[in-house]
Amino acid sequence: MAMAGAVCVYGYRGSPPSRRRRYGAPRRGSLSDQASGGEARVRCVPGHVISMDADGRNGATIRPVRCTVKRVRRSLGAAVLAFACAAVLLAQQQAAEAPAADRRVQTRPAVTGLHGLVAAGHPIASSAGLQMLLKGGNAFDAAVAVGAAAALGEPEMNGIGGNGFMTIFEKKTGKVLSLAMAGAAPRALKPAEMTPETLNAGMKAGIVPGNLGGYLSLLERYGTMSVADVFAPAIEIAEKGYPIDPMLAQSIDRGKNNLVRYPTTARIFLPGGQPLKSGDLLKNPDYAATLRKMVEAEQQAKSRKASRAAAIQAAFDRFYKGDIAQEFDRFFRENGGILTAADLAAYEPHWSEPVHTAYRGYDVYSNPSTSRGGLEVLMQANLVEGFDLKAFGAGSPKALHAMIEAIKVAKADIYRYVADPKFTIIPTSGMLAKSYAATRRNLIDMTKAGPYPEPGAPAGSTTSAGQQQADGRAFPDKYDADQHTTSFSIVDGQGNAVGVTPTLGGLFGNNVVVGSTGLLLNNGMRLGSTSPYPDNVNYVGAGKTPILNNSPVVVLKDGTLAFVFGSPGGETIGQTEFQMLVSLIDFELPVQEAIESPRFALNASPNFYKPGAEITVSIENRVAAGTIAALRTLGHKLNVQIGWGSIGHMQTIRVDLKTGAMTAGGDPRRTGYAMGY
Repeated sequence: MAMAGAVCVYGYRGSPPSRRRRYGAPRRGSLSDQASGGEARVRCVPGHVISMDADGRNGATIRPVRCTVKRVRRSLGAAVLAFACAAVLLAQQQAAEAPAADRRVQTRPAVTGLHGLVAAGHPIASSAGLQMLLKGGNAFDAAVAVGAAAALGEPEMNGIGGNGFMTIFEKKTGKVLSLAMAGAAPRALKPAEMTPETLNAGMKAGIVPGNLGGYLSLLERYGTMSVADVFAPAIEIAEKGYPIDPMLAQSIDRGKNNLVRYPTTARIFLPGGQPLKSGDLLKNPDYAATLRKMVEAEQQAKSRKASRAAAIQAAFDRFYKGDIAQEFDRFFRENGGILTAADLAAYEPHWSEPVHTAYRGYDVYSNPSTSRGGLEVLMQANLVEGFDLKAFGAGSPKALHAMIEAIKVAKADIYRYVADPKFTIIPTSGMLAKSYAATRRNLIDMTKAGPYPEPGAPAGSTTSAGQQQADGRAFPDKYDADQHTTSFSIVDGQGNAVGVTPTLGGLFGNNVVVGSTGLLLNNGMRLGSTSPYPDNVNYVGAGKTPILNNSPVVVLKDGTLAFVFGSPGGETIGQTEFQMLVSLIDFELPVQEAIESPRFALNASPNFYKPGAEITVSIENRVAAGTIAALRTLGHKLNVQIGWGSIGHMQTIRVDLKTGAMTAGGDPRRTGYAMGY
């Protein structure tokens, strides 16, 4: 029974399961979907609940609204309070598309420095990187420390057992390079025996861990510190524990029904059978032991007078060819899995030239396949280069329309041609040619929204490109691509830079902690990372590396570092990075303002593999109401998200081309945090 003077406070945070992301902690009076397919609930003090349909406005946060009912008689309290809360909810929904009075007000300051900056998805990860810089390490040393610690701050998003991509700039040589940290599907995989469920989670869902090997390769090639140095912060955190934030607590609670199925996983995240709550200590002593084994291998090699490179290789070999790999083999063999020690032994991180385009006097670099995101960012930039976005204005209907249409055109080619290059020929040069962009730009009609187009025919493509004959059956072509990733950017005082986007794929990856290693794996074979169609070149296959969208970006101006940035977000990664590129170059926004600017992202039904798919644009309601109305007039189908939405989680660093001073920003949409000195 509600008492007199009760207060109903709510803030919308929910989303339908098909677009789930990570949100802030449940609050007294919060409105959330409660995993109910989009049903909105208002909790009224001291506990009455009313429910209303959320009308598809998902993944957002708004400022709390208070409705106070004074002197309510006990006999009428519940009814009056429910009515009052319902009225406020209805009014708030009707006003959902009204932006904040001043959308340029920033939630946090930018961080500046001259000696080094780290912008990561979680404070403990940023702290680990900063510790390396303060001890004299460079950006590459810091990146490995961040990667090891990020597995603890955001364990549902990433880890050394996951996969990812890295883009680096080495000041000494002036070169930009790409590093693929992407493992392949097990060689024992039989696609015909898989289902959407077994591709997504469980003993058969995990792929070869790539991030650990990538981090060690970076450390050996460009770092200055030891494995012991860079793993020290993560080892301490894993052993002593740290109080988890509300976001991680919510993720654990949301995933508990899957996590509890696997004792090795439940032991970490549901000790005693109950999910960890905000403020509880998360410990992972098995993860610390795995890191210590690699430190031990390095130290033993050094005791034999091995070189620094050989000592780091010893740590790599212990993981991929030694007793850690054997623990993988034992665990999956005994529990019905298919990943083997031989799969791990075959893995090597892959260094390559990045993909590149020139955009309005800047050189933009990102990752080639098996990332689709790098090609997507560059193709989108090439397409909008033919429009004067600056004259259109930041956040204007014309600018957003041109960008939305460019994303459609780029994705049509990306989903036709991009897959594991071991299994297909990707017409990369043709797709990135300015002449090809000029031809494809003709598909963009500035007076109306166009359909999702057929792919084009870039130079180097063939009639069979994008097609294959696979031993498997078609999977449902409409699927929920759960997307959980992080990203971090680092610049040191010498001018070196690195952007890294590691991922577990879905929420907690394959959900299975591997034996005594403390590691979760990327569920990269899930639909979304792979195609549901057997005749598509990105259909799941034994030994094939699934596609990631991960694609951190490095931007140079006349050979000098200007920006490094990256974002998680699965399907939205390339779109979010594209918007950041335009915000920084076309609109010349300061870093933090660019990060906090309202975003949009395209979704396709049934999926982006299908020309003619229905396109919906999720857009934050902090975009001006007039702009939203104008986009609808142009024919865009919009899904307006209240407040901050759930689109990406950008970490960006800008280097002043005149002074060399650095400015970093963190994204308030999650727990992004920048540190430096």
